Amino acid sequence: MSTTLKTAALVGAVAAAFAATAVHAQEKEKCYGVSLAGQNDCAAGPGTTCAGTSKVDYQGNAWTLVDAGTCMTLDLPDDRMGSLEPLERDLPQG
Repeated sequence: MSTTLKTAALVGAVAAAFAATAVHAQEKEKCYGVSLAGQNDCAAGPGTTCAGTSKVDYQGNAWTLVDAGTCMTLDLPDDRMGSLEPLERDLPQG
């Protein structure tokens, strides 16, 4: 194999490694109102502790980490949208 071909292969391997690292290092943000009951990452409002404590689907005061910039574009039912701030919708009764 020629030196040029070896160099090109090495450069390609290094570029692929950097690309893979960039995908894994993508920034995350808290997105409220997008998790299913019991599947939130943390903070599910008064009376709850942390992860897995949301009581209803799409609970407005429970958040899940999502890729930065995607929160308000997630496909949710019934015209719901995610939010970067807690919401007053879909809160558990009582």
